[in-house]
Amino acid sequence: MLKLVNVEVQFHSIVLVVRGVSLEVPSGKIICVLGANGAGKTTILKAISGLLHYEDGNVSEGFIEFEGKRIDRLSTEEITRMGIFQVIEGRRIFGHLTVEDNLKSGAIASKVNKKERLDLVYSHYFPGLKELRGRKAGYLSGGEQQQLVIGRALMASPKLMLMDEPSIGLAPLLVKKTFEIIKKIHEEEKIDILLVEQNAYAALQVASYGYVLENGRVVLDGLAESLRTNDDIKEFYLGLSALGLRKSYRDVKHYKRRKRWL
Repeated sequence: MLKLVNVEVQFHSIVLVVRGVSLEVPSGKIICVLGANGAGKTTILKAISGLLHYEDGNVSEGFIEFEGKRIDRLSTEEITRMGIFQVIEGRRIFGHLTVEDNLKSGAIASKVNKKERLDLVYSHYFPGLKELRGRKAGYLSGGEQQQLVIGRALMASPKLMLMDEPSIGLAPLLVKKTFEIIKKIHEEEKIDILLVEQNAYAALQVASYGYVLENGRVVLDGLAESLRTNDDIKEFYLGLSALGLRKSYRDVKHYKRRKRWL
């Protein structure tokens, strides 16, 4: 479905943020990318969706393919029409528009039946949004806004959904509910998902495979089950040693560097 091979990303033709990243999203899977702030996770999503161009960034080395076609030289509009939709970090909504107008905006670049898609969002996934359909989106709570941005992505009927930190700023119960919805969308709508998260525990509950990013490089990858039990993951994200003792992040050992693809 999606493949990144030795991708490097530069901003302003000077600053190298992503360094030789290779990863895959096979058809029918949820794949997660884990890492701390500044690791390059969001930059990878923007490279895939074409949003780099708006920040004077570009894929300077390597390439990105979607369904066998190279996309890193295409415009955002072309990439969206191919079936890739990014749910941007921070719940970017049109605060002055109503909930329903925000939802409809997700279908602008897609040839879908808007009424059918609205019915799907309202009746099957987010019934609470139906009651708020006429309210201005800027007045919604954080959890409601998260539902809105996921619902807006569903309106486009994408083949691949890029999700950037869907748990950020949410209470634990809302985080649990959000990831349950993500899993449900994947299973029922047959939408593949590339999920970027700092919440390793939540992400690895729904993903089948994960990549760990550090300073713009993939330093560890594997099946979600193996990553959940990996001592390095436990130490880095939970601050716990093998004996259950809490450690400082500065004491956590560095991951071994993964070799670049040839």
